[in-house]
Amino acid sequence: MADLVIIGASYAGTQLALAARANGFAGNITMIGEESHPPYQRPPLSKAFLRNEVDASSLPLQSPERFAEERITLRTGVTALRIEREARKVELSDGSEIGYGHLALTTGARCRTLTCEGSGLGNVHYLRNLADACAIRDAASRSRTAVVIGGGFIGLEVAAALRTLGVEVAVVEMQDRLLQRAVPPLISTFLMRAHAHEGVRFHLSSRVRRLLGHASVEAIELESGEVIAADMVVAGLGVVPNVELAQACGLVVDNGIVVDRYARTSDPQIVAAGDCAAYPNPWLNAVGQGVGQGVGTKRCVRVESIQSANDLARVAAATLADRAMPYEAVPWFWSDQYDYKLQMAGASAGHEQIVLRGDVESGKFTALYLRDGTLIGADTVNRPLDHLAARRLIAARVRPDPTALQDESIPLKSLAAA
Repeated sequence: MADLVIIGASYAGTQLALAARANGFAGNITMIGEESHPPYQRPPLSKAFLRNEVDASSLPLQSPERFAEERITLRTGVTALRIEREARKVELSDGSEIGYGHLALTTGARCRTLTCEGSGLGNVHYLRNLADACAIRDAASRSRTAVVIGGGFIGLEVAAALRTLGVEVAVVEMQDRLLQRAVPPLISTFLMRAHAHEGVRFHLSSRVRRLLGHASVEAIELESGEVIAADMVVAGLGVVPNVELAQACGLVVDNGIVVDRYARTSDPQIVAAGDCAAYPNPWLNAVGQGVGQGVGTKRCVRVESIQSANDLARVAAATLADRAMPYEAVPWFWSDQYDYKLQMAGASAGHEQIVLRGDVESGKFTALYLRDGTLIGADTVNRPLDHLAARRLIAARVRPDPTALQDESIPLKSLAAA
């Protein structure tokens, strides 16, 4: 069988390699990674790792023995420079070339960066990889004040970690509420109150004019003219998919490497998965979310989550092993902030009705979102059983009685059978 080369030693790359073996792929598998580290967990970087609760030794996704057992070769500390599709080979930064029968792109994404005056000062940080997290953790040990630019998930998780470490934190967000594109106002308000209770200060509907300081940042100036002291800055401005390799070799790219429901790119010998891939997601397309145009007629989305990376990677692996199965997984996501675990399933966008289980003020509740009577999404805070049940209900496309949904004496999981 032809060899498989995976560009990107990521969650998606690792899952794809292991799933390919599980599906009977018998050829050689080589994974190419830019970082010197073997593939590792990234969610803890903004949570437990940043809070000094775990160290780097706990982060590897798999042991060296597991990769060896599965006959997966890791080539770390090397970058893929060019894909030659006709010759079916990849040029690498160490001067070597590697041929492939099948190619998988799991190149991930990179942080958007500040472009304002002063953005090149010292102690201005982004969080995407282990080196970034180490730098932020080190800076936090020497800082009294921090400004987090961006009120998205990464920004809020970093803010929570910094407060736990005793750093004074201010969050600057250009929108008029937190997580505006990801959650309804109910969740935005809850999280803002949780952070405010811990001492975080917010500057909503605000833009950064410039960063002030000499060698290192000392303050930020908002467009309003307000100046906020900062011994360190962390910018959480979202990410940009790494599509340059795909684009240069002529693959279809539209805010991501465009793939179909089987993870196939516009070249049938190349699949893609993870944060770099834009794919037709039946659950998000159903409520009108999407970016770009997919292979075929359905709009494609990029879902930046570990769950999405793993699920699409398994689909890609099945495709490579001639056991093609379409992507059908309900998207889900989680975020840990202080003692709160927010878990999201499906989509809240496009909902017509919200049903609430529990008391928001207690910090333990479930918000369920319906459209045309069908459950399309759920956000839970500190209710893991509700989250698991909601995922099953969404997958079943149930049309539940809203009164039953709200009744906490009725377990959510029982509604699936009904």
